[in-house]
Amino acid sequence: MSTADLETESPTSPAASMASSGRRLGDSVFSWLSVGSGLLIFLTLAAVAVFLTTESLPAILASREFSGTADFSLVQYALPLVFGTALASAIALVIAIPISIGIALFISHYAPRRMAATLGYLIDLLAAVPSVVYGLWGGIWLVPKLEPLYVFLNTYLGWIPLFAGEPTAPMRNLASASVVLAVMVLPIITAITREVFLQTPRLQEEAALALGATRWETIRTVVLPFGRGGIVAASMLGLGRALGETMAVLMILAPGATFSLHILEVGRHNSIAANIASKSAEASGVEMSLLIFTGLVLFVLTFLINAIARWIVARSGPTG
Repeated sequence: MSTADLETESPTSPAASMASSGRRLGDSVFSWLSVGSGLLIFLTLAAVAVFLTTESLPAILASREFSGTADFSLVQYALPLVFGTALASAIALVIAIPISIGIALFISHYAPRRMAATLGYLIDLLAAVPSVVYGLWGGIWLVPKLEPLYVFLNTYLGWIPLFAGEPTAPMRNLASASVVLAVMVLPIITAITREVFLQTPRLQEEAALALGATRWETIRTVVLPFGRGGIVAASMLGLGRALGETMAVLMILAPGATFSLHILEVGRHNSIAANIASKSAEASGVEMSLLIFTGLVLFVLTFLINAIARWIVARSGPTG
């Protein structure tokens, strides 16, 4: 072998050194870009928190002066909105989660392949529908259709606090808003849950079937435990959208500011996002600062819920 060949193949040759240096430079650039992208998320989150806190200070410092009454406080203003937001979102999840799990199981384990692909495509399309469309559909078409159901619930189940009170038409109450929110979050929960169920190890399902388990027993003992963490994560994502939903709630709900559990009564509840959207156009000064303060409350609430969800998911893995 010639000297030239040895120099070409030598790892210490200039060509090899330049190639190695180029790789190290590329790795360094990619590493810094990755770290910078991750830090950008934290900086954006911090910037939002600082903005909300700073802009809320005038309302915090002048809470009594804002209303002109001695008993006014930010807590009294924000707590009914937090209550309405949390109650509507909780009811929406109670409605949406079982239906979403059922649809996801049907798509992943029962439907023929062609039907499953079509249903999955439709679910993905529903997740992309703008909230204002859901608001129009709910306010114009769905609310009148729900009136007989509300009358029935109030007549025969009025002893339950949720269905007590005096429902009046049009039924622009918290129950209607919760139903529309459930329809909105259902595609998100279904899509994620479906993908989690499809990741269930095939060998575990076949082993359960080989031991004599029925299809439902296989789903109950293998699929659902495996997808437990994914179901929780999907539900929390749906809850995040329900908490922050604005236009659909604003177009359906007749606003109020009470702590009533009577979800069939009109003018009892409101959400933080809908309240901000309805009043921000005419607000200024301390009133705008008050609305920003409620936005800060919603920001903290959403952050805490997501943190709890991450903790639950971490403890609810396939082997948890």
